[in-house]
Amino acid sequence: MTSEWHLGPVPVPVHDLFVALGVLAAVVVFVYEARRRGALGEQAVVAASGALIGGAIGMRLSGWAHHLDFSTNPSLAQAWQFGSRSILGGLLGAYLGVHIAKRLGGYRGKTGDLFAPAVALGMAIGRIGCFLTEAPGRPTTLPWGIHAPATTPECPGCVAGAAMHPSFLYEIAFQLCAFVVLLWLRHRISHPGELFVIYVAAYAVFRFLVEFVRANETVWLDLTRPQWFLLPSLMIIGVRVWLGYRRGYYRLSPSNQEVPA
Repeated sequence: MTSEWHLGPVPVPVHDLFVALGVLAAVVVFVYEARRRGALGEQAVVAASGALIGGAIGMRLSGWAHHLDFSTNPSLAQAWQFGSRSILGGLLGAYLGVHIAKRLGGYRGKTGDLFAPAVALGMAIGRIGCFLTEAPGRPTTLPWGIHAPATTPECPGCVAGAAMHPSFLYEIAFQLCAFVVLLWLRHRISHPGELFVIYVAAYAVFRFLVEFVRANETVWLDLTRPQWFLLPSLMIIGVRVWLGYRRGYYRLSPSNQEVPA
């Protein structure tokens, strides 16, 4: 594993390269979906811009509230420069960015269904950079365990030569499956916004479970910080999915019918 590749004399950060490729892929899918649904207008562009800006800010600042004792946390400037670049922070920032952009632009339409498959594919590509540069996961005896170089940052198992869960490969597989399923559902889920709800619910459950094999530090009751962040989110999302189910939002329409934007 290496944190940089070189294009001639120019160093290319591996993680940032795949994040950029993931963002590019997400933008392409978003534009395609917006055009297919006849929603590629000024409002959609404003919403997408809000997502990009909010996601960048959320990802950069996600390491600010790292400790419950705020006196031990970095300043906002330090978090911006040396932030942990959390995917969860980026998603939260993107979600808030979309809502702020829509509110400022006076747009009340649903845009979540345009983002759902785009985010899934973008996440799958971005996680390749994590797989190539970060500690893969916790030690395992399973036959598909992988070994990472001893120089991998924050990875005691790498130094010990232990086989570890390829946790980022698990997520890449999940995101690719989610992308395919969302493309299949886009013709069948008729209620606006529910495609995004389904994706967020599925990813929240998956991320909570995959944290048990990731290399993140546990902070309390053997749960990691992302898991504590996800616990209240899972309860809220669970109620939202239940309400959607009760209201019949998830009854599948015939696949040959176009879903309204």
